[in-house]
Formats: sequence, C-alpha cells, structure tokens
Amino acid sequence: MKKTVKTEFSEYKNSRMRRAEAKNGILFVLPWIIGFLGFTLYPILSSLYYSFCDYSVIKEPVFTGVKNYVTLFHDQTFIKTCKNTAYMMLIGVPVTTFFAVAVSVILNNKKLRHTGWMRVVFFIPTLVPTVVACLLWIWVMQPETGVVNTLLGYIGIKGPGWLASPTWAKPAFIMMMIWTCGNAIIIYLAGLQDISESLYEAAEIDGASFFRETISITLPLLKPTILYNMVTLVIGVFQWFAEPYIMTQGGPDNATMFYSLYLYQNAFTYFKMGYASAQAWIMLVVAFAIILILFKFLKFGESNNS
Repeated sequence: MKKTVKTEFSEYKNSRMRRAEAKNGILFVLPWIIGFLGFTLYPILSSLYYSFCDYSVIKEPVFTGVKNYVTLFHDQTFIKTCKNTAYMMLIGVPVTTFFAVAVSVILNNKKLRHTGWMRVVFFIPTLVPTVVACLLWIWVMQPETGVVNTLLGYIGIKGPGWLASPTWAKPAFIMMMIWTCGNAIIIYLAGLQDISESLYEAAEIDGASFFRETISITLPLLKPTILYNMVTLVIGVFQWFAEPYIMTQGGPDNATMFYSLYLYQNAFTYFKMGYASAQAWIMLVVAFAIILILFKFLKFGESNNS
C-alpha cells in the first residue's frame, strides 16, 4: 500500500513538473509564435485573399474571383517579365553553376599553390554592398569608357552597349551574377572537402585522368551541394530586385524587367496590391515546380541513399 501511494505521489509530482516545464517552454516560445502569426502567417493568408480582390490599399478590397490571374496572362509586360526571368533561369543559373563548380574544383586541387588568396579574391565581391556593386557595374559596362569594352577594344572587338542594349542587358546581368558567386564557391569547396581522398587515390591507380575523376567521382558526390546552390540561385533570380532597379529600372525596352521588379511596381508604384498578390502566388507555385524538377533531375534521393 505504501509503495502504491509513493508511486502515485511520484507520478503526480512528475506530471506537475512536466506541466510546469511545458508551460515555461510555451512562455519562452510565445514571442516567436506571436511574431510568426502576426508578421508571417497573417500576411501570407492576407495576400492569398487579396489576390482574388481588386485592392488598392486606399480602398477596401473588392472580391473579383480569378480576374487578377486572367488579366496577368493577357498582360504583355508580365509575359515579357516571365521571359526575362526564364532567360536568367535557363542561361544564367547553369552558366553561374558551371563557373562556380569549375573554380571550386580547381581551387580544391592540392597540387596547386597559392589557392588560399585566390579563394579570398573570389569571395570578396560578395562582401561589397549591393548599391556599391551596382554603381561599379554601371561604370564597368559603359559602352564608350567602360572597362569591358576597353579591354575588348585592345583585341580589335567593338563592344556592345551592354546595359543600354535590349540584346546585351541580360548577359551583362549574368556576368554580374557570376562575379558575385563567391558564396557558392565556398559551399562547393566545403562539399569537396567531404569527398574521401581514397576514391581519388584508387582512380589514380587505375590510371584515371583529372577529367575522368571529375566526371566519375567529383560531380556525382557533389550533387547535393549543386542542388542546394541551384535552388538558392533559382529563388534569388525570382527575388532579383535591387540590381535591375538601381542599374536599369527594368529597361531598356523592359529587357531587364524581372519578376520581382514588376511585382514591386504593381504593388508600390501603381498600388495594385491585389494584382501584385496574384503575381506573388504565381511566383510561389512556379518556383516550387522548378525546385521539384531540380530534385528530380539531380536525383538527390538516389544519390543520398547510395
């Protein structure tokens, strides 16, 4: 009987302690929960509702169904925006990824000397504030006095107008994207450090060349890192705003009117909040679909299991 009473008292005491711990835990987490509900979840749900409304901030939202979505796909500027963003996805992201992986593989080669300072050189551009970087690239891409066209002139090539040309404006932004890929290079280097040296030693014994080692060992084992960096690049392209806003304002002829810049204009220049909300939800769905395709293409699950 005494054991039973003692056991019940111990269980009661433990349950009181658990309830007290749970209460204290909730109190500690409560500021974050309030912040999440008020500043994250509520705006997300509100934007979903506003995407079905005619809403200009000044007036009360008026429910219009799918009108905003239908109008978007008849909006020539929106279609041009999608094409510009798709261009950066299909060309800018692969080119930047190829460059970052190639540089990382070279810098990871232990046979090379002085790779430490080279890593610093590639990482420094990521430390430059965005506004300063944009002003620098405006100067670099000047048609007459810019550094790029001056160097091209030394080898007898007349450089294009770059940011002033509808044809060459997006390639100029791709060059800037490559210039700022230092974070990706550092992450690739970290991924390369996890690849066992014994694999390369075995490949060398079998007579494999550096190119064969890269194709057969490095790239397959680097897939998770490549996937991560490509996903962050895709999200970054969808959110690309400061660079085109500062450098070109979406011009010339809407050649650099990227998705987030047009969304910003609809929301805060034209005060078409419902229209901009619909655009934001389309961006979410498309970005999610692209990320799923990347997971499927890179077969992350299979490589992870193997």
